Amino acid sequence: MDARDKVLTMDTLNPCVREMEYAVRGPIVARATALENELKDGADKPFKKVVKANIGDCHATGQKPITFIRQVLALVTYPDVLMNSPDFPDDAKDRAKKILAACRGGSIGSYSESPGLLAIRTDICAYIENRDGHPSNPDDIIMSTGASDAIKTIMTLLLTGKGGSERAGIMIPVPQYPLYSAAIAEFNAYPIRYYLNEDNHWSLEVDELKRAIKEAKPNCQPRAICVINPGNPTGQVLTKENIESVIKFARDEKLFILADEVYQHNIWAKGSKFFSFKKVLMEMGEPYSSMELASFMSASKGFMGECGYRGGYAEVINLVPEVRAQLTKSISAKLCPPVSGQAVMDVIVNPPHPEEPSYEQFTKEKEHVLAQLKEKAKFVTELFNSIEGITCNEVQGAMYAFPRLHLPPKAVEAAKAAGKTPDSFYCFALLEEMGICTVPGSGFGEQPGTYHFRITILPQLDELKEVLGNFKDFHLRFLAKYK
Repeated sequence: MDARDKVLTMDTLNPCVREMEYAVRGPIVARATALENELKDGADKPFKKVVKANIGDCHATGQKPITFIRQVLALVTYPDVLMNSPDFPDDAKDRAKKILAACRGGSIGSYSESPGLLAIRTDICAYIENRDGHPSNPDDIIMSTGASDAIKTIMTLLLTGKGGSERAGIMIPVPQYPLYSAAIAEFNAYPIRYYLNEDNHWSLEVDELKRAIKEAKPNCQPRAICVINPGNPTGQVLTKENIESVIKFARDEKLFILADEVYQHNIWAKGSKFFSFKKVLMEMGEPYSSMELASFMSASKGFMGECGYRGGYAEVINLVPEVRAQLTKSISAKLCPPVSGQAVMDVIVNPPHPEEPSYEQFTKEKEHVLAQLKEKAKFVTELFNSIEGITCNEVQGAMYAFPRLHLPPKAVEAAKAAGKTPDSFYCFALLEEMGICTVPGSGFGEQPGTYHFRITILPQLDELKEVLGNFKDFHLRFLAKYK
């Protein structure tokens, strides 16, 4: 059929969809998948396998699931048989019975309430209260299909429904997780980019926030500020004082705070500590403790890595009642998030207690995962800083390194001749020659004239050492080629 007979063509497609990009699953990942297929078909390559270090998919890189989480998931999925099995501990059965009792018909195959099962939201509140020392209300919790869904849900509330200089402006860090720039493009909002200071461990500085919002105001209506802590892709961890300064800035500019805190369990650097935005907000007292805030958590990161279950939640506080009613209406149109993902989140926020039979094994597995990640964060930081032409800030938290490439001018010229950004040119060469899939820094945003790439620290330590050994060989050949 002729394209002119189609309703949707590239000319008639929603231009906002055409504009949006999502780098961590972009063209380089498509090429990596094609290379995998070529290897399966017997193609001769300089490498035997493609290592996808482009995305924080813990289990895909060999991390073993936490036993207790999977036990509870198995029990809620097939209770008629497994509840009677001696192979499952009593505390796992107790968690499963509680979840099933909250489900209509006693089955996770039924719809839950649109914001999620009340029993699980109550457990989430207990987790937040224990973490922060401040009350939490189940009515402030909305469960979601991963944190990404909750982030887009709250961003939707902030849109103005207008164009031009009346568009909603959302402040986002640069570098930033591409979900934010993609969602802003999809929603026809305006990205207010504030740059993290690479020369000071990717610090978030208020003077830069003021510069960014001042320059943006003629082009949009600033509505919110997004902060990722610990940082993705940069791996920095904000201090309490830093968070206080951001909160004060947000109040001065009348901005809704979007706190992406999905890596709150992933703190590696000595002296670094996680402080939630809610905790700091509440400790600052009025007028700050009445500010609107949405904080996001996920089952996909931390020590759990249960990406495929798509479990997540947002705690949304201090909305006016009429707006809260509109949020409830908005999420009800999606019916509910996956109940299996909700169950995973329940186990995360309500793990085995010291007096329960699964406590010792759960704690051992959790601490092993986190200890391995901490070791890998240190190894990656030190290795990159030992290589000519690369500098890398300490991976203080999260699951990624974001090294800076100091490329020879001839490499930059070759990239331009190939129609690519220099870091994309580099990353494609790395993939084709070594089978290592990373993400160009330009996909996350970066200061003009600087070049980076993001790589996960998730592969198992032996494999990571081998991968980065191969990377070093490639990098030194690349420098020699273009010197």
